[in-house]
Amino acid sequence: MVNQYQEERSQQVYCVIDKSRSMRMPFEGLTLLDHSINSALVLSNIILRKGDKAGVITFSDKLGAQVPAESTANQLRRIMDTLYNQKTKFMESNYERLYYGTRNVIKGRSMILLFTNFESMYALKRNIHLMRKINQQHLLVVVFFENTEIASVAEMETKNVKEIYFKTLSRKFALEKELIAFELRKYGIQSILTKPQDLSVNTINKYLEMKSRGML
Repeated sequence: MVNQYQEERSQQVYCVIDKSRSMRMPFEGLTLLDHSINSALVLSNIILRKGDKAGVITFSDKLGAQVPAESTANQLRRIMDTLYNQKTKFMESNYERLYYGTRNVIKGRSMILLFTNFESMYALKRNIHLMRKINQQHLLVVVFFENTEIASVAEMETKNVKEIYFKTLSRKFALEKELIAFELRKYGIQSILTKPQDLSVNTINKYLEMKSRGML
């Protein structure tokens, strides 16, 4: 009875990683894809230690690698081997393919941490209807990135008109990211807006928060 109870409480958690050209942006010597893969490995280890089932899906213009969520002893190795050779592509993200892919691959309600990078409200609005559909079937958390280089420009002291222009523009980009997070919340979609270097800590904290609140 105890084993059956623990199995029923064990939840599926998927790290879904965008490999499109938006994830090629470099920060501190690594692309956003590299940061996402490293964080997915750390998070998967935590998920398995907590007794949940960890899985991975990658996508760009089409669905890529897939590791169905399991909690077996060699699951972390399977995830590591799958993510080892993943590279960014020059294609646009196809969220329609992702939506239908999750319907076919993911069996049962799961938590999905979607590692992606929206640079504009326009890019989000083109795909928000598909994210809402995914969120109706699963608990979706959209993980996207602050542009730390632009943020540093927004904080600099200006000395001439050119610097004022760049500072104003950088603040506009930073505000756009905040508006994206607000738009996701408006539709009941969880999100994490993070600096690349804080990605692992923030995703782990979000997973633990959702788990403690019984949202999985």
